[in-house]
Amino acid sequence: DAGQKHFGPVSCGTCGMIYSAASMEDEAQHVQYHQRLLESIRYVGWKKERVVAEFWDGKILMICPDDPKYALRKAEEVRELVDTELGFQQTSLNSPDRTRTYLYVTNDRKIAGCLIAEPIKQGFRVLAEPPSPESKSVSALERHRAWRCSSEAQPAICGISRIWVFALMRRKNIASRLVDTVRTSFIYGSHLTTDEIAFSDPTPDGKLFASSYCGVPDFLVYNFLS
Repeated sequence: DAGQKHFGPVSCGTCGMIYSAASMEDEAQHVQYHQRLLESIRYVGWKKERVVAEFWDGKILMICPDDPKYALRKAEEVRELVDTELGFQQTSLNSPDRTRTYLYVTNDRKIAGCLIAEPIKQGFRVLAEPPSPESKSVSALERHRAWRCSSEAQPAICGISRIWVFALMRRKNIASRLVDTVRTSFIYGSHLTTDEIAFSDPTPDGKLFASSYCGVPDFLVYNFLS
């Protein structure tokens, strides 16, 4: 005991990172991540906000490619954070000139969620996993198992390239609100069905969310890694 106040893993109540307070390297990584995260999710606002949905605890803004540079810079800053959090290897978008970024901004001016949507022409159904004799042990690995999809394409309109919610704001329906808003605002005057949206190469958590949101295990995907 060298007088430390904490032993073992510590969870930061502000940024959500779990680190070892006894490790100088962990402490340094936490400080770096903490500062970058707080800067990225800070929202100072601008005059011409495009508010596409409002809730009791916040609002959703939509940023389009022809918006002012300050809005695009913020969208890019948040996208870089999201890519890091989700472990995305790709750094560029498929069609940046037609991509729309949705930001969930809380009443205390923090960005608690982000969804990036792009136009697509087709999606592919996720294939159900065949039952196996080791179903009990396999269920524990469900979140980490790779998924397969059909080779038969079907029409789709909106691709959800990325969807992210700040760790300390999860379980508050923010992801569902973001997708709901995309479905009503992506095409003016239209309300997209869940069969007209597809998810891009979802993470294990993303797969669970998409299946739950769409109400079926065989939701549509696109842009997947073969």
